[in-house]
Amino acid sequence: MDMTSRMTSHFDDAIDTFKAGARELAPTLATGVDLLFGALTNNARILACGNGGSAADAQHFIAELVGRFERDRLPLAGIALNTDTSIMTAVGNDYGFNTIFERQVNALGQPGDVLVAISTSGNSPNIVRAIEAAHEREMQVIALTGKGGGQINTLLYETDIHFCVPSDRTMRIQEVHIMLLHALCDGIDALLLGDTL
Repeated sequence: MDMTSRMTSHFDDAIDTFKAGARELAPTLATGVDLLFGALTNNARILACGNGGSAADAQHFIAELVGRFERDRLPLAGIALNTDTSIMTAVGNDYGFNTIFERQVNALGQPGDVLVAISTSGNSPNIVRAIEAAHEREMQVIALTGKGGGQINTLLYETDIHFCVPSDRTMRIQEVHIMLLHALCDGIDALLLGDTL
C-alpha cells in the first residue's frame, strides 16, 4: 500500500466508525445532555478525568464548559482532575497512581455532581476507582470507553450513561470521544440559550 492509500484508509475507517457510533450512541446523547444540564442548573459541578489522550479530552471538555463552546454564555462549573500536577504527583507518590482521581473525587465531589470518566480501554485502574468513589458520593457517571467497555462496563449503575465507541482502535475511539464531548457541549448550550441549532 502506498502512503496516499494508507492515509486515505484513515478517513474511510474514521467515517465507518462515526457511522457505527451514530447508530449506537446518538440516541443516548440526549440523555447525557439532560443529565449534565440538570446538574449544572442545580448548582452542581462536572468533574472529568482521563489518562494520556483521554486526559486531554477531559481538559478540553471542561475548558468548553468554563470558557465557552461556540457562543458566549455564563461560565459553567467544571473541574478537570488531571490538570493539577501538584495534586497528582503528591497523591501518586504518597498513595499510588491508581488513587489520583479517586482521592480528588472524595475531596471535591458532592451528591448531584457528575463524573465524566474517560478510558479508551475501559480498564484504567485510576478511572475505575474514580467511578467507585463517585458512586459512594452519590454522583452520577458519564463514561466514555471503547473496546467493549472493559471493567467500567460492569461498574456502571442504571442511572449512569455509557458511551462505548464500537471500535477496538484507540485512535478511532478517541476521535469519536471528542465528537461526543462536543455534542454534549452543543446540547447544553442549546438548552441554556433556548434554541435547537
